[in-house]
Amino acid sequence: MEIPNDIELSLVKKFRQGIWSRFLKGIKDYQLIQEGDKIAVCISGGKDSMMMAVCMKRLQRYSKVPFDVEYLVMDPGYAPANRQKIIDNAAKLDIPIKIFETKIFDSVVNVKQNPCYLCARMRRGYLYKNAKELGCNKIALGHHFDDVIETILMGMLYGSQVQTMMPKIHSENFEGMQLIRPLYMVREEDIIKWSKYNGLEFIQCACRFTEEREVYEDGSSNSKRQEVKELLKRLREVSPAIDKNIFRSVENVNLQTIISYHIGDEYHHFLDDYDKGRSVRGTIAGSEE
Repeated sequence: MEIPNDIELSLVKKFRQGIWSRFLKGIKDYQLIQEGDKIAVCISGGKDSMMMAVCMKRLQRYSKVPFDVEYLVMDPGYAPANRQKIIDNAAKLDIPIKIFETKIFDSVVNVKQNPCYLCARMRRGYLYKNAKELGCNKIALGHHFDDVIETILMGMLYGSQVQTMMPKIHSENFEGMQLIRPLYMVREEDIIKWSKYNGLEFIQCACRFTEEREVYEDGSSNSKRQEVKELLKRLREVSPAIDKNIFRSVENVNLQTIISYHIGDEYHHFLDDYDKGRSVRGTIAGSEE
């Protein structure tokens, strides 16, 4: 049996509580992996997806639920230095990556409206396609708990909607394929601590659009997500539990206190059954309790 390296072991020793236990909790609570799955672990080269790959590699080795993995890297047009950085880090982490190339950066570099959205959509389509060709039924992305919280707030503040980033979803365009997020319960600060502890350096977004934007000395940029990150940082100073409260808000939705909601194309409005006289607690208004 392959002997885990020190970087991998640090996940289950020094970072057991912050990373490994939360990783396992997300897998279990949301039933992300079933027996017989073949999962394409999608690696962008950043800290999140690289650490996810290490976690998945260890889980596959010791899990009581047998499953297979492929470690898939899509090159959307990286600069040679960034591509080599991914290759070097994969070797250091003992991750057997498979690289395929696209020209996504060339396709979106001149797009004026929502280039990041278009890039993300194209990336996901290519990942599904190549994963399916490898015989996989799932792709795993490296989104973490902070991404989930930020998505909730971004939807409310900039998208005028209440939604969250789901732990797993069915693909709409690739039959039989699913997307899972194994780091769903893992905090970004713990991923950063793990990276620094092991002396690891990973690439950032590395796309041309990001590189052309104004980037400040601390590494932040003028993106909407960065605005939400800064907002959360200020809110945590007042209420350390703010992240958990935001997350629980989408676990504890009372539809009788929502003006309108929809499931797919099926829309509901609170006036639809308002005359039935139900209170927000679901009881008949005026009845004895």
